[in-house]
Amino acid sequence: MALLCLGAAALASAVCALSLGTPYVPPARLPATLGSDGLAGLVVTELRLPRMVLALIAGACLGAAGLVLQEALRNPLAVPEMLGVSSGAALGVAAPLVLALAVPLGLQPFLALGGAALGGLLTLVAAGFGRSPSAVLLTGAAVAAALQAALLVLMVMADQLDLQLIYRYLLGSLSARTWDDVTGLLPWLAVAVPALVLCVPVLGVLRLGDDDARALGVRVERARVAALGIAVVLIAPVVAVCGPVAWVGFLAPHLARRLHPDGGAAGWLVRSAVCGAIVVLCADQPARLALAPVETPVGAWTALVGVPVGVVLLKRGRRPARDRGPVSLPAPVTPPDAPAPVLRKAER
Repeated sequence: MALLCLGAAALASAVCALSLGTPYVPPARLPATLGSDGLAGLVVTELRLPRMVLALIAGACLGAAGLVLQEALRNPLAVPEMLGVSSGAALGVAAPLVLALAVPLGLQPFLALGGAALGGLLTLVAAGFGRSPSAVLLTGAAVAAALQAALLVLMVMADQLDLQLIYRYLLGSLSARTWDDVTGLLPWLAVAVPALVLCVPVLGVLRLGDDDARALGVRVERARVAALGIAVVLIAPVVAVCGPVAWVGFLAPHLARRLHPDGGAAGWLVRSAVCGAIVVLCADQPARLALAPVETPVGAWTALVGVPVGVVLLKRGRRPARDRGPVSLPAPVTPPDAPAPVLRKAER
């Protein structure tokens, strides 16, 4: 039933993404409108369709990155926003804009990648290169707060026009995105997808604990550094194109585990990517239509909906283990012909 609901939500959001707006295109005419020479065909093919595809790709990348971080650190609260990765990527893109540096659009993903790598490296260095998952999470929250403070300093230095651009960018937006933005993400996906395939068996071993993973031959610290590197490659280009779309990496893994609680890392990774894509696509519709003709950032809607829903899923996931009563062990059975136990003096 949950899969059917997600599929129906994805289909309805896709139809709304292509049909609603100015001009309005009835759903029955969408196949004939795609690729046509009229105004409606141009709008649907060159504006709405790439925006929908970009929402799906961005959501899938963020959902997969969130699951990788949560499994590597064995913490359901490990999200890109709390490890300094998203803040570092946003700082790498926003700094040249404030400092009036002419940077080509093709270099923005590399700036975001450098900023995300800087935030992740600061987190790992301060936490002792991943020796303790809880230390990595707490240190990452501190590094993210420091990078966000640096972003606030840049916003104070910016003029009014740059301030509006930075503010809209920091909330995450899919407005005015074209096929060039979509194709700019494809080389990064060509690197990240094989790395994810290689990373899945290691994530399954890390869930057993550090001691058991070492006993099975996994170098735990290196595995966590590699997982953070894969998350950086997934998050940085998305942040460069769309901005930091918040809390998708938190909500999508919890939805994936809720759909299949007994699944392994491979199944959860695929489901988390699918759930992330559906979440961003669904959130983009109110962002585009709620206050039309003014568009609101999609990151505001993902945070507004994702945080309470994720907290509810997190609490429901813990409730069965908490509500179970005390486990009563059966009393040991003593054979009838067994000799009576001899009590020591202190026990007597």
